[in-house]
Amino acid sequence: MSTLTYEDALSRTTSGNGLRDTVSQTFSMAWRATKKMRRNPEQFFDVTLQPILFTAMFAYIFGGAIAGDVKSYLPIMIPGILAQTVLTTCMATGVQLREDMDKGVFDRFKSLPIARIAPLAGPMVADLLRYTIAATLTFGMGMVIGYRPEGGVLGVAAAIVLAIFTGWCLAWAFTYIGTIAKSAQAVQGMSMLILFPLTFLSNAFVGVDTLPSQLAWFVRINPVSHLVTASRDLANHGQVTGQVWLTLAAGLVVIAIFAPLSVRSYKKHL
Repeated sequence: MSTLTYEDALSRTTSGNGLRDTVSQTFSMAWRATKKMRRNPEQFFDVTLQPILFTAMFAYIFGGAIAGDVKSYLPIMIPGILAQTVLTTCMATGVQLREDMDKGVFDRFKSLPIARIAPLAGPMVADLLRYTIAATLTFGMGMVIGYRPEGGVLGVAAAIVLAIFTGWCLAWAFTYIGTIAKSAQAVQGMSMLILFPLTFLSNAFVGVDTLPSQLAWFVRINPVSHLVTASRDLANHGQVTGQVWLTLAAGLVVIAIFAPLSVRSYKKHL
């Protein structure tokens, strides 16, 4: 009887996976991640408490100072909180990936006949549930304190879908960070250094016209600003503007860059 070397086994597990098999394996991994969430309810704390607390705090602390009153500030702020909440939520993808890799969870996937992208994409598909909860609670809390989006149900739903899509795309960047960082703490630190400037140096909470010229230049090219503007166009006016298409295109570019990088970096750990 001939012996099967590790290289031969690895070759067999990474070959023969077509698109249909890859999709099926990804959803299997997504179901595994969803069951893990059910057994660890604390994973939902950030997507349930953060939207409620941030929406209330920003509205009542900054509403009067920036817009004159809370009600006038809500159409500006709610789409900004939506972007901030979803992007902060997607940061957890890289942290959880690094934790699983450190615990040896991914070592069990080495000998399985699955596509190499499935263990990475599966948890990200499961995280769509977290994005949906965060986005829905943001608008729900906004309506409780007086926000009345003129875009109607369809406009709000479109803004939520756009934010979820953008968060899912950016999660690939944090997945890549998760595969190259040395620890989960390092992933969180690196992600914060990326997210906080992008979120707060945007038009999420204040108008661009109120900023110094050099800072305003960065805010205008900041991709988060495009997401916020597109969300405002959809939720407040029910309009599908060029900002919406630009945000969708930017998300696809992020996937095209970071999905292959993530898979390549992940393979180096095998």
